[in-house]
Amino acid sequence: MASSFPLIPSLEDLPVGDAHLREVTVESKQVYEGYYLKLIQDQVKLPNCQIAGREYLIHPGAVAIVPILPDGRVLLERQYRYPLHQAFIEIPAGKLDPGESTLTCAKRELQEETGFIAKEWHFLGKIHPIISHSTEFIDIYVAQDLAMTQANLDDGEFLDIFGASLKEIHEWIKEGKITDVKTIISFYWLQEFLSP
Repeated sequence: MASSFPLIPSLEDLPVGDAHLREVTVESKQVYEGYYLKLIQDQVKLPNCQIAGREYLIHPGAVAIVPILPDGRVLLERQYRYPLHQAFIEIPAGKLDPGESTLTCAKRELQEETGFIAKEWHFLGKIHPIISHSTEFIDIYVAQDLAMTQANLDDGEFLDIFGASLKEIHEWIKEGKITDVKTIISFYWLQEFLSP
């Protein structure tokens, strides 16, 4: 029986490059600058030559860390996130300081937030969590061979730390108890990293 759908191309069948999709900035203005975010409001020319508005946040970039405890559990945090007015379960994370490498930031954030340092670091990958309206990227690392030192939370930062098994994390994602995108993606990348 013939399909009523048109033939859908594969990625290899699409035009090379993105010139036919690109939007060109016609006008750009910064409308707000906060503690570390900037809000930009642009007018762009679309591929069909019409004009449209675009708003987006300039973000310095961030890191996230999957710390593996000696017993195999993952070190997690529970932190209140003001925009959604609730506490979330997530992996340790933080934004880059100017000129800081992502690995340096990951090591700093792990120690500041949890009091742990790690001897072994592995890069898992990069994500862009909000591509529709932010330049934010997050580089994700696994931290192993942990040793306890002293936490040094930023002013105004309050959180709980605790360990959870991979099975618990999997269940919490399925139940909607963990909804943080960096934590969910990191969990699935971690499973691949740990598989023989």
